[in-house]
Amino acid sequence: MGAIKKTVAGISGFFRQDKFAVTGVLIYLFFLLIAILAPWLAPYNPHEMIREGSQFMFNRPPDGQFILGTTNMGRDIFSQLVYGARPALTVGFSAAFFVMVAGTLVGLIAGYYRGKVDQLLMRITDIAFGIPFTPFVIVLVGFLGPSIWNIVMAMALLLWRDTARVIRSQVLTVRERGFIEAARVSGASDLRIIFIYIAPNILPLSFLYGSLAIGWAILTEAAVSFLGFGDPQVISWGYMLNDAYVSQALSRGAFYWFIPPGICVMLAVMAGFYIGRGSEEILHPRLKNN
Repeated sequence: MGAIKKTVAGISGFFRQDKFAVTGVLIYLFFLLIAILAPWLAPYNPHEMIREGSQFMFNRPPDGQFILGTTNMGRDIFSQLVYGARPALTVGFSAAFFVMVAGTLVGLIAGYYRGKVDQLLMRITDIAFGIPFTPFVIVLVGFLGPSIWNIVMAMALLLWRDTARVIRSQVLTVRERGFIEAARVSGASDLRIIFIYIAPNILPLSFLYGSLAIGWAILTEAAVSFLGFGDPQVISWGYMLNDAYVSQALSRGAFYWFIPPGICVMLAVMAGFYIGRGSEEILHPRLKNN
């Protein structure tokens, strides 16, 4: 417990000092606040075809009533942008959690037991590396049906591979340290050594790859939705980009339609990499003075 508390304290102190990490966290907090307050911030239902009297508000440019204008179906773009934060964060944090947990467990078990267990798990990891990521997600989502949870599952099945490889390498080093040998001599079980003595020492590395996975997951969801494999009942930033593309918004000069969701996707991905970039100081303290 002492090691875990020390790790958490170090991470919290790091977030207070590193500008990259603070920037990334603030971006995610901003989007999280928007997602929570979406029903109050959005002036319209994102699926609603707005009309005044008998006239639908098709392709309206930004004005006092519609901050970002309307789509070719008369839907408010600003309301869609606000509600789009919900599926983005849901996919991002859910996929990152599963990736971090699965990758950490595989890396811990492979690095600690070594031998045949290590070989088996690393061969499975090699197979995962050999599967092209985006086509795999598209095929699986196309087979199981359009759903953000199917997208999360598809990402969780592959993205753990990088985390597992790096965690395994770290565990191979940690398991040879003196305090691990002392734990064995004292009669500690393998599971106790793995989760009580080794795991706290590799948690910062797990958090690093988890933060990177958030950005990849949000980008993947946007890409899959843009290609038309997303859930049509869920308004996401990728769905907005797909809708704008199909409606030829670029050729009509409707930049207010596709630029805002594109910026949101960019910021969400950048935030994950900012946190990951800042995390290098936890893993390599000497970089702080360089």
